[in-house]
Amino acid sequence: MTYVLALNSSPNGAPRSGTATILKHFVEGMREAGANVDVVNLAELKISPCKGCMACWWKTPGECVQQDDMEQIYPKLRKADVLVLATPLYVDGMNAQLKAAVDRLIPLVEPFFEIREEHCRHPKREPSTGGRLALVSVCGFHELDNFDPLIAHVEAICRNMGREFSGAVLRPYAKVFPFLKMRGVEVDGVYRDVHKAGVELIQDGKISEETMARIGRDLVTREELVDGMNSFFKRSIQAGSVFRATSNFVSWVKGGPIDLTQTHSSTHTTETHPTTPPHPQPPTNDASNQDTT
Repeated sequence: MTYVLALNSSPNGAPRSGTATILKHFVEGMREAGANVDVVNLAELKISPCKGCMACWWKTPGECVQQDDMEQIYPKLRKADVLVLATPLYVDGMNAQLKAAVDRLIPLVEPFFEIREEHCRHPKREPSTGGRLALVSVCGFHELDNFDPLIAHVEAICRNMGREFSGAVLRPYAKVFPFLKMRGVEVDGVYRDVHKAGVELIQDGKISEETMARIGRDLVTREELVDGMNSFFKRSIQAGSVFRATSNFVSWVKGGPIDLTQTHSSTHTTETHPTTPPHPQPPTNDASNQDTT
């Protein structure tokens, strides 16, 4: 049975997290195809940054001297046939939670140099496996090319780790999917394609180009996304709270008007009324191409 280790670096849990929601459907597909999938939520662990001391190379070979929650990840990494890195896009790359874990992979290689594929690399330390690696990421902006720097980084990591890059599940503006669904946009098809990607990864060893393209397809125009997000952010700034702006965002996704004149007090009264059902939380801090999930 294929063993998959999925490192989820989202600081938020589902359903707030676009990363965790997409990863959930991906994992379900892999399990349907017969894989044993272990999901580790990095935000729940204490993982310190690499000290760069290199003690894992010559003082305690293969073992990091820092005693934290990476100790429970190392055995899983060594035996993983497939490694999945799941991260929201932060400033054109992976977030700090995932980067801290990736930097701590140094004990899995030897200090020596070797030439592999016409490039200097470190040899893998036994019993570390090679295997495959897949990427899962979401962002706030509309364009798929926002993921290009992250993909280049992950492909370089694969070359250094001796793993085969097997594809990427990339979804722009995933955080607003619940609101797009309220507006009548068909988002469940994307989830089905993500599920299919998980099946393909286990059965075929890689995600097909067709499936990856369908996952990243346009659901709304760039102009529609810009209009809705700017209206939401203006209301958030005026209200001083994401939660106070939620009703206006829901109004936008339902095709209704945006009221930017509502006072703080009236909004607060509506929100705290015991008979008012809570709205789903809209996206938070999707500054630049960053997605905070």
